[in-house]
Amino acid sequence: MAEITLKIEGMSCQHCVMRVKKAIDAVAGITRSDVAVSSATIQFDESKVRKEDIIAAIEKAGYKIVHGS
Repeated sequence: MAEITLKIEGMSCQHCVMRVKKAIDAVAGITRSDVAVSSATIQFDESKVRKEDIIAAIEKAGYKIVHGS
């Protein structure tokens, strides 16, 4: 298992948190996600999903990852 914490731009309310959590949890291989306004900590199975796939899911939901996170 691996864990990453990403800083996310564009989140301002609980609705944003739920939208990002839903997008992350829909990705196969995610074992846990803790999402708050502006960040997410995600545990995932590296044999099933890559960090890039998780970032793509968040960006598809309409949010942007802060570079360097």
